[in-house]
Amino acid sequence: MAALSRAELLRKSVHVAIGGIAFAVRPLGFWGALACAVTAIVHNFAIFPLYGGKKLWRAGETERGFALGIVVYPVTVLLLLLAFPRRLEIAAAAWGILAFGDGMAAIVGQAFGRTNPLPWNRAKSWAGTLAYFLFGGAGAFALLQWTAPGRYAAGFALAIAFATAALAAVLESQPQGLDDNFGVPLVAALLLYCLAGTSGGWSILASPELARRFAIGLAANAALAALAYATRGVGVAGALVGIVLGTTIWTFAGAGAFSLLFAFFVLGTAATKLGYERKARAGIAQEKGGRRGPGNALSKVSVPALAAVFAATSPTPLPFLLALAGAFATAAADTVSSEVGKAFGRRTFLITTLRPVPRGTDGAVSLEGTLAGLAGALAVGALGAAAGLFPAAGIAVVVVAALVATTLESVVGATLEKRGLLDNDAVNFLNSLAGALAAAALGTLI
Repeated sequence: MAALSRAELLRKSVHVAIGGIAFAVRPLGFWGALACAVTAIVHNFAIFPLYGGKKLWRAGETERGFALGIVVYPVTVLLLLLAFPRRLEIAAAAWGILAFGDGMAAIVGQAFGRTNPLPWNRAKSWAGTLAYFLFGGAGAFALLQWTAPGRYAAGFALAIAFATAALAAVLESQPQGLDDNFGVPLVAALLLYCLAGTSGGWSILASPELARRFAIGLAANAALAALAYATRGVGVAGALVGIVLGTTIWTFAGAGAFSLLFAFFVLGTAATKLGYERKARAGIAQEKGGRRGPGNALSKVSVPALAAVFAATSPTPLPFLLALAGAFATAAADTVSSEVGKAFGRRTFLITTLRPVPRGTDGAVSLEGTLAGLAGALAVGALGAAAGLFPAAGIAVVVVAALVATTLESVVGATLEKRGLLDNDAVNFLNSLAGALAAAALGTLI
């Protein structure tokens, strides 16, 4: 990790200082804040470089003649405002995490983090990640309370602000090639919005029924993890992460929701093993003999696990149950279509150009894989309806959501993943999240 230069200190100081404008969202209102965001985009793109803005550019940006991050920042603020026009405190708090969390993480990390790099990303440090959590959480809390005075009890606002900052800090620490000023605040805002709707719902933690579910869920997940390890479906770390996530789903959403996780596991494992020798000979088989690691479990199961928690703590559980099913249907469709396509796809095409490409290419699709993926999504959706998680009409919602999300995943794979800007776990996480959001949105129709 490089030492903190004067230019980088100036850049990040401005990054943090601009966050102070988030406190103006309350007096400006939606339209005023929107106008300021649009003005900032135009200013940062066309005007700021003319009177000294280039001093904030990094070396690579100077060579290219364009600074992307300076423009992405106000674009992200604009998207936050458009996403939450009636909940401006959510947009402002996410802006606070972006400004204070990300900015201070860079300053503290580069000043004090050279001796404590993160094991999964040596370009980031424990000092910087802790600073992200502390300053991002504090900024989000202050902006929640200031922008929507009286809406949240102080203790509740503090809890959801720091919970959101913790997720954002973890996401920001991942070794991805995309500008984290864009994706991290948007995902954080979505989490914060969901958390904000659980006020008064956490009393369920004292329920004896929840304790009973936890005990049963822990035992069932330990048994499933042992089975998965014995059949070479997961490694040790993947099994442990699976136990935590699976127990969370059983505890908060019940055995019916857990059955969707089990269905996804069975379908995914079977599809991975199907034609494995053929895929191995072609050099496109799942590594480690098909064993899934913790990254795979987190990327595909963390979203439905959160949906399960929100289903139990929110006054409107149906959208979250549909989101849970949509995420699992998407994950099942993605894994099944990919593995079947790699093993038996006769003709594979790159989804962005429709040109023939070799099997296993990022973003490649085949008729055989697509039909198998739809069958997997249909199986998960039908199981969810049979388990009573949602009405029968929800089956179509879940299948359509999976189709939308897996199509998006193929596009992302053919573009961002192929260029090395996102790794496979990041693509899987976005795929799962897209399936969950699509299912929840389509669920408003039923």
